[in-house]
Amino acid sequence: MRADRVFAYGAAAGLIGDRILGDPRRGHPVAAFGRAAAAVERALWRDDRARGAQHTLVCAGGATAVGLLGARAVRSRPAAARIALTAAATWAVVGGTSLGREARAIGGSLAAGDAEAARERLPHLCGRDPQALDEQQMARAVVESVAENTSDAVVGALVWGAVAGVPGLLAFRAVNTLDAMVGHRSPRHLRYGWASARLDDVAGWPGARLTALAAVLAGPDRRGALRAWRADASRHPSPNAGPVESSFAGALGVRLGGTLAYGGRVEHRAVLNGAAGRPVEVADIERAVRLSRNVTWLALGACVAARTLAARAFRTSPVSPVSPLSPLSPLSRTRKGRP
Repeated sequence: MRADRVFAYGAAAGLIGDRILGDPRRGHPVAAFGRAAAAVERALWRDDRARGAQHTLVCAGGATAVGLLGARAVRSRPAAARIALTAAATWAVVGGTSLGREARAIGGSLAAGDAEAARERLPHLCGRDPQALDEQQMARAVVESVAENTSDAVVGALVWGAVAGVPGLLAFRAVNTLDAMVGHRSPRHLRYGWASARLDDVAGWPGARLTALAAVLAGPDRRGALRAWRADASRHPSPNAGPVESSFAGALGVRLGGTLAYGGRVEHRAVLNGAAGRPVEVADIERAVRLSRNVTWLALGACVAARTLAARAFRTSPVSPVSPLSPLSPLSRTRKGRP
């Protein structure tokens, strides 16, 4: 079976598995990678960019090597084995179901008027300081996290899976996890995490644009999503979160961005879709989760189509004719001096 079909069937099966099973409470492969990356950090840490680059190379390179070895192990096996490996890798690296569950749990607490329960749960979803947020700000934080993690936890992985198969899936999740661990601007990681943060910006670039485009196509307000993306994406400090959050804001008709608090540090960001949007309401959390799910399946279709078209173009590319005197020609395969 062709590689493009293996990816299509395997990725779809992995997403269905994530939809049914979600993430395991214990023994998740990404959690295991996180523990290994933390051990590498303890061994390598210095307040130095070069040491941080070594950390990134060891961790991301190791995950990629695991993917390469796995793909090589099933290369000559029946198609079912290759599909199963792709499905398992996809399930391991995507987190759409857990993202939706956490968002809905916080939304349920806010709808019930239990702000303290929502504050306790919010750190499971994002790094904001929950004590500094009121109910409306928590709802906004949830919608922003759903938007950004749709790209980081789902679509970006599908893009690199379409490009490079199982190694691409694992490599992207490794890079994104490293960014979450050391890529932030804390005193400890400002230099050490620089390489991980920059690599994540590069790896996340195509997935963020595909996520924004899918939000335009799948959202309830296509014109609003496109308008907000074009007007406000560049105002966000992140080159990848900007397109995603602005397109979600326009699609849902809400305002995102503004003042944020991270671990005692306050940031004042530009408001996204400020001219046309309204403040986020608790009910918008469910709308964001539904949009995230629609974006996921639309992105899978786009990735499968792109890989199929690329494979077809490669198969039909013109091949130079073999000269009778070429080493590839049967006429040239005679011993020197013999007819």
